[in-house]
Amino acid sequence: MIHLLAALDSGVDTLILAYFLLINTFYFLFNILSLAGILRYRRLVAFVRFGEIFRMPIVKPVSVIVPAFDEGCGIIESVRSLLSLRYPVFEVVVVNDGSTDDTLERLIEAFDLKPAKFVFRKSLPTKPLRGIYRSALHPKLVVVDKANGRKADAMNAGLNVSRYPLFCAVDGDSVLEKDALLKVVRPFLEDPERTIGAGGIIRLSNGCEVSGGQVVRVGLPRNWIARFQILEYLRAFLGGRMGMAMMRSTLIVSGAFGIFRKDIAMACGGYRAESVAEDMDLCVRMQKHMHEKKKPFRIQFIPDPICWTEAPEKLKVLARQRKRWHRGLIQTLVTYRRMLFNPRYGIAGMFALPFYALFEMAGPFIEVLGYAVFLTHIAFGQVDYPFAVAFFFVAIFYGTFVSLIAILLEELSSHRYPRLGDILILALAGVGENLFYRQYLAVVRAKAYLDYLKGKTEWGAMEKRGFARAGRTS
Repeated sequence: MIHLLAALDSGVDTLILAYFLLINTFYFLFNILSLAGILRYRRLVAFVRFGEIFRMPIVKPVSVIVPAFDEGCGIIESVRSLLSLRYPVFEVVVVNDGSTDDTLERLIEAFDLKPAKFVFRKSLPTKPLRGIYRSALHPKLVVVDKANGRKADAMNAGLNVSRYPLFCAVDGDSVLEKDALLKVVRPFLEDPERTIGAGGIIRLSNGCEVSGGQVVRVGLPRNWIARFQILEYLRAFLGGRMGMAMMRSTLIVSGAFGIFRKDIAMACGGYRAESVAEDMDLCVRMQKHMHEKKKPFRIQFIPDPICWTEAPEKLKVLARQRKRWHRGLIQTLVTYRRMLFNPRYGIAGMFALPFYALFEMAGPFIEVLGYAVFLTHIAFGQVDYPFAVAFFFVAIFYGTFVSLIAILLEELSSHRYPRLGDILILALAGVGENLFYRQYLAVVRAKAYLDYLKGKTEWGAMEKRGFARAGRTS
């Protein structure tokens, strides 16, 4: 019996080490692919003048759709940034999704909104509309006021009202850089028939100074929770998503900044109202649709169109956000489980979905188990030193190394942190996140399974500081 338990314990140790080694090796390989992709992109844009793209007659008009729920503290700066976009023809459709704060009142006052008669086809079912407004100051701005139905329902209302063949989803607490739309639309110019979606990079505005709807000074917050997230976002977008895009296996275009062909999205039924991960759900469903229609397609990630958004600075708020994200991941993978390991769905079915299922969905359980086993060995004075050294290397050192590569990718792609002190702080965050932050999020994400099994669908309140205070973090 003792030998059996020892063998079982050894097997668990081996499984945990193999998991950490595999996931960090995958992310290391994604980073290498990302490096190649960023260098190729830099060579490409060296010969591209975006001013010429601006004047090209083939550039398609874009509807920028902004779902907003209780965004009073940041919605004005966000809309200002969108109205100042450098793009030939576009409209901004803000959908006030039954806000309980002064979001609508602020919009009416800031942009001189007037009730308008608006003729459109209600192709997608949504909660009732309460009114549609146009701005007397900005002809491109339309504001839809509706009963609360959550983000997917708000996006569907925006799709119904929108006029143009491409639509760009942007969160109400985000600001786009002036050329962001011009840059992210490039794949639709290069390959208009096959391109169905594209996304840019999300960066955190915490610690930055925002004025007139634009980030005028990039900086780091004093809050370490936000600093860890800055590094996490760099690793996720410049490492993970760029690397996945190089393998033609993009499964997520962020709901905070993504552009899509409207006809394909509408053919798929728009956004699923019951989904809590509407961005991933739509992206997977569009790919499923294209595969089943036997039509070639591609979804791109572009590393330099930047969307700035606000991150939580309190662990309690962060936990609510991440549990919802993980519930959404579980929900999406369960909904489209028939695509897993199904060659009919190409790389998405044979690699991308299985990768997310094994390393993203199941990962928190294995990670928490690994930390628990490690602490149990220490508590009972049964430290297996070879296991301890190997565990520290693959779980801590290797993970830190991957994070440091993400900082290098940031320097190569856009160099938004020119001060040496900021780079050193990010490097320190790369070490620190593996000593506390990563373990905390693993526990939080593991708890998301209980919420999913209970059928929890709430988003949870998100406390926001607003862009006016973005540079004053505590």
